[in-house]
Amino acid sequence: VALASAEWQLYEDARLAVLSDLETPTKELKEQERKLEVLAALTRLRLLASHPRLYDAAAPLRSSKLERLLELVRTLTAEGQRALVFSQFTSHLALVRPVLDAERVGYQYLDGETPAAERADVVRAFQQGSDPLFLVSLKAGGVGLNLTAAENVVHLDPWWNPAVEDQASDRAHRIGQTRPVTVYRLVALGTIEERVLALHEKKRSLVETLLSGKADAAKLRAEELLALVR
Repeated sequence: VALASAEWQLYEDARLAVLSDLETPTKELKEQERKLEVLAALTRLRLLASHPRLYDAAAPLRSSKLERLLELVRTLTAEGQRALVFSQFTSHLALVRPVLDAERVGYQYLDGETPAAERADVVRAFQQGSDPLFLVSLKAGGVGLNLTAAENVVHLDPWWNPAVEDQASDRAHRIGQTRPVTVYRLVALGTIEERVLALHEKKRSLVETLLSGKADAAKLRAEELLALVR
């Protein structure tokens, strides 16, 4: 997804500001503190790559990625197809929902805060109903769900651990699925998202642990992480 001019300028300004701050620290930091600082900066850039309002709640700019999602949704619904839409960030899904409401596109929703007693009801409503979309946070939808009513999967923000992403996609490709499943990954061109995915071929171990929230991230040096911003 190519970002609009103003959106791209905001991203580049943020990236350069982040780089300046990280390369000229105001105090001496231990390696672990340095890594945490860089990881936090990477997360801010990842959010900005998806939607300007995830970086600045007051940002007036539109999201090119959200517009591309709407184009895709319109195409799929016109063809009578259904899709699972995954994001790592519930804040991202929170921006998608009112846009779908305005378009009068029906959907079910599930995240980590959904009570266990309601999960089965939400899944049943999608499987047996006619809503074209099921919005799911990646962590909540990685395992234990059978969503074969969908024949498309959309990842709004790519997960750096491909195994986790594949587990989520497999929710639509379970026993009982009789149709081919198409997986879409929306990646903001020229941003941190593309940089990390490019690394996927060269340094799989780095990509799989980057920002995964696991202790394995401790194996990465701050300079390796900072190189992704440069």
